[in-house]
Amino acid sequence: MSRIIPTGEQNFATLREENLFYIDKTRFIQEWWEGRDRVTLITRPRRFGKTLMLDTITTFFSPEFNGRKDLFEDLEIWKNEKIRELQGKVPVIFISFSGTDCNNYDGMKRAFKNILSNLYNSFRTILDFNLLYETEKEQFASVRRDMSDETAQMAIQDLSIYLARQFGELPLVLLDEYDAPLQAAWLHGYWDEAVDFLRGLFNLTFKTNKSLGRGLMTGITRVSKESLFSGLNNLKVVTITSKLYTTSFGFTEDEVFAIMDEYNLKDKEEVKRWYDGFIFGGVEDIYNPWSIIGYLSEQSFEPYWAQTSSNALVGQLIANSSVKIKEETEDLLQGKSITVNFDEQVIFSQLYKKPGAIWSLLMAAGYVKPLRFDRGRGEYEITLTNYEVKMLIDTMISEWFNNDNADGEKFRKALLSNDIEIMNVIMSDIAENTFSFFDAGKKEPERFYHAFVLGLIVDFRGRYEIVSNRETGLGRCDVMLIPLHSGDRGIIIEFKTRDVVKEKTLKATCNNALKQIRKMRYASTLQARGVVKNAIFSYGFGFDGKQVLIAGGASKASA
Repeated sequence: MSRIIPTGEQNFATLREENLFYIDKTRFIQEWWEGRDRVTLITRPRRFGKTLMLDTITTFFSPEFNGRKDLFEDLEIWKNEKIRELQGKVPVIFISFSGTDCNNYDGMKRAFKNILSNLYNSFRTILDFNLLYETEKEQFASVRRDMSDETAQMAIQDLSIYLARQFGELPLVLLDEYDAPLQAAWLHGYWDEAVDFLRGLFNLTFKTNKSLGRGLMTGITRVSKESLFSGLNNLKVVTITSKLYTTSFGFTEDEVFAIMDEYNLKDKEEVKRWYDGFIFGGVEDIYNPWSIIGYLSEQSFEPYWAQTSSNALVGQLIANSSVKIKEETEDLLQGKSITVNFDEQVIFSQLYKKPGAIWSLLMAAGYVKPLRFDRGRGEYEITLTNYEVKMLIDTMISEWFNNDNADGEKFRKALLSNDIEIMNVIMSDIAENTFSFFDAGKKEPERFYHAFVLGLIVDFRGRYEIVSNRETGLGRCDVMLIPLHSGDRGIIIEFKTRDVVKEKTLKATCNNALKQIRKMRYASTLQARGVVKNAIFSYGFGFDGKQVLIAGGASKASA
């Protein structure tokens, strides 16, 4: 009889005691222990078994599970006689920063203090052994939800001291989702305050903590050492391009196909198309475990991984990115690879400033994978990870660039029907009510509007080939829609910012944009693709701050 498949179960003891679906990843414990790194940070995409792994480590080492060899006897870890002697002998502090991704700094601190208060409550039996000095008892009692920031920052170090004294072994400190509060802090505008608080906590827990046995942190991103781990020289960082622990998180193809045989499932190639594609440390064919479990449970192909997060950070980055990033995203969605430069350390303050910084985040999060890379030069060839990710990005782009209402759809319909009046009404309305947030008028306004319009028309994929800044005729056209089906019109768009000296009105700006289309013979590309002259429509977009005007149509489009 096949094992029951539990969705979302992350308690190792429950999985083993109830003989639920589980793939043995306990060899990691031996590899990590024998590596002897004092503090390790491992980054993997979300839902890749990080929390379950930390719970497994807790169950193996914690005195709470002393004598529970029944949980491990048929697993890889139990084959090593030396390490199995440690089962149940090492105290463990296991905390997760899940739930600290709050909308404001005060909310984040309250969440942290709740976590630390609950952690101390779970160790209250230490008070029964008369091991603490009076001042230490006062400290223990002070770890409450209304504790000071300084008490919160010291809490894990202090607890380490107490557990080392109780068990005669330096404790392990396991920290899950270490970067969850950082992503939220950047997204909601309290980055500096959050980093100041967390830097103190991390330094006291992992740098100056003389009662620390070993530390292990997991998360999605590798946050720059300078911003968070300054002075923590003993930190071993393992990213998705590192050679360590390559198959410890996620399922290998052999594991997936063996599971499918167990459940008598035949669609291996389709499973591979949807959920394969992750590459860790050069090891290919790593499958998304959350999606595989979803598929086994439902036995249908769905974007299970995409449904587990709001993707707010990634969505905002793509929405606010440059024209170049949007063009590269379009190439990825068409199945191409792109070569980009970035640092694997995510420096949140540079996500909008450094052109490649967004790709660092997207690779760490699992949206793109490295086909090849030169870490020294910071050069990476990347492509979308798999079909499930493609669906996620498609949906995300549609949601963000449709402006959360019907404006995007109305604009696309007006563009296809040459309804310039409606196009102007919609674009002016969007500019007035939205562009203040995007700060359209300050820097390179043409690039800003270019990027925004690309977002509005991205849903034309499948009906049109969308090209941007490509050489055509005698120059580079801003945007061209090349029809993929006979009977559809070809569309050319040129953006211009009003020159207040040379152009008295926005109408003059639009006319100059249309003149450029004609002068540079942009329509020749469409004609070469079989689009007849009277089916080519050209539009000039003129901008002056948040004022927008669109002019053009079929007349003189290909003259």
